[in-house]
Amino acid sequence: MKKTALFNKHLELGAKILPFAGYEMPIQYEGVNIEHQTVREKVGVFDVSHMGEFLISGKESLDLIQKISSNDASKLTVGKAQYSCMPNGKGGIVDDLIIYKLKEDEYLLVVNASNIIKDWNWISSLNKFNAKMNNLSEEYSLLAIQGPKAIDAMQSLTSINLSKIKYYNFEIGDFAGLDSIIISSTGYTGSGGFEIYCKNNEVNLIWDQVFKSGKKYGIKPIGLAARDTLRLEMGFCLYGNEINDTTSPLEAGLGWITKLDKKDFIDKDFLIEQKTKGLKRKLVAFEVIEKGIPRHDYLIVDKNENIIGKVTSGTMSPSTKKPIGLGYVKNGFNELENIIFIKIRNKNIKAKIVKLPFYKKS
Repeated sequence: MKKTALFNKHLELGAKILPFAGYEMPIQYEGVNIEHQTVREKVGVFDVSHMGEFLISGKESLDLIQKISSNDASKLTVGKAQYSCMPNGKGGIVDDLIIYKLKEDEYLLVVNASNIIKDWNWISSLNKFNAKMNNLSEEYSLLAIQGPKAIDAMQSLTSINLSKIKYYNFEIGDFAGLDSIIISSTGYTGSGGFEIYCKNNEVNLIWDQVFKSGKKYGIKPIGLAARDTLRLEMGFCLYGNEINDTTSPLEAGLGWITKLDKKDFIDKDFLIEQKTKGLKRKLVAFEVIEKGIPRHDYLIVDKNENIIGKVTSGTMSPSTKKPIGLGYVKNGFNELENIIFIKIRNKNIKAKIVKLPFYKKS
């Protein structure tokens, strides 16, 4: 198992460490609910250094990215980031990712930890362009500093005006006394904040400075378990749950990052045909209105006990205090307010399809 450069910090803090995507990662410190609410109300820090980073550069770097990705990266300007996915040529998804335009003809692709090798091989196989690829995954660390107090807590560490970095924009500059740090207004929680990209030999210093600067704002370390409940409350897709090699971006509600009018890209014709013919299933959000907590792979049935789908993610929402979930259901059962049933321990537990996000800022 690999370890991030901050592994000893997590041990010192008493984190519960478990294997995740080939790494020994901090799952929780004080407890999921406490950590979850810290991010919703104050500011918390995730070590997500297990994520992968690929640098794509050269005259035809954009051509390669346009070929592999569903979104239109030609819309990016320097300092902007874009959420996208990579169709797999068979109607499914290789991975979802964030694309950063660092310079003209230079892009950073951030991919899921569990898919680093798969993604690298996939992109390499399609690189028939004048594009240079460099896998930086083993060299870089990534901190997600998330929550409504993130700007106030971190502003003293940089000369960059953090309040002026719009969502899905980034700056490269000074942070915690170091230069050339990527400060990105992205995240996976729905509570605002930043992601900090730095080299492995810089991250321990940055971690210490971040906690020193954020102390008066109630900053705490946050584990991956709370990261999952936070993203689920927003309805964000998780690779391996909502999206995988058998789910199309249209089925997953990712039509907004699937630009069918874009020039040739992987699965373009398939996706146009799928949209024209209509989807056979769709990802929906639901609240359980009886006693029971939905979990990954639980069956979804109709009132006559016919199987109509499967749960992809489920939990007891720490913010809303309701059991919530995402899942695929057959077309015709996906309308808002529609009643479905989740099979929990051989009982059919009533649930209602709702609009995302589950968590709405007050």
